[in-house]
Amino acid sequence: MTPPIVSLTQGHLPLLISIPHGGECLPEPFMRRMTPAARKIADTDWHLSRLYDFARAMGASVLQANYSRYIIDVNRPADGASLYPGTTTTGLCPTESFIGEALYRDDAAPPDADETAQRVALYWQPYHDALRQELSRLREKHTHVLLWEAHSIANELPRLFEGRLPDLNIGTFDGAACAPSLREAAIAAASAGPFSWVIDARFKGGHITRHYGRPHAGVHAVQLEMARCLYMDEGEPFPYREDRAAAVLPTVESMVRNTLRALEALQ
Repeated sequence: MTPPIVSLTQGHLPLLISIPHGGECLPEPFMRRMTPAARKIADTDWHLSRLYDFARAMGASVLQANYSRYIIDVNRPADGASLYPGTTTTGLCPTESFIGEALYRDDAAPPDADETAQRVALYWQPYHDALRQELSRLREKHTHVLLWEAHSIANELPRLFEGRLPDLNIGTFDGAACAPSLREAAIAAASAGPFSWVIDARFKGGHITRHYGRPHAGVHAVQLEMARCLYMDEGEPFPYREDRAAAVLPTVESMVRNTLRALEALQ
């Protein structure tokens, strides 16, 4: 069965967990044009819906893209503008993996402008429509809403950044995407845990954090880019590791709950 473009669970809390890179679906017409490396969809933010089950149980809304970021990256601007000018990054419709492997076969052209526009309409726009609509629904019930951008990544990717990433990379677009009290609440919870962390460093927040984080309008966005080795094996078939997840989940849950408490103090 063909999955929907997005999956949404609606909750009652002023909290929306957004998982834009969790999609694992890569339909056959795309796979036929792509390399064996691309078909592994290795750059997926694996298992985040499962990792954030605690938020769903709390009463948060959870939105996830179901199609691979190799089709289109819904956390990039629709015009393809770079979020980090001057640095190596992947684009709106990626042609290379994070480690620099070609995603399209030599005899299969990557998407041109027309195909990119089609992918924006078919895959990018539905995610943003659902995101806006859910934020609007929550804002009708609450004066302030927290948009928590859930991401994960390999902590060593020499092509994209030097050295080793900290375990927990918090992004608030240098404080512009949320109220200062929420930023401090996320820092406090991260600091109380046993994991390394940083804020607004290599990952300041993607398009969703930057575009939707409007604290003056009651929407506060915080991104958490986790080192995925904290909860899974990074080799194929990329399995979830209950033992590792059990170690990091208390800190992640504390970060979400602490930031939500700071939000509720604004209500």
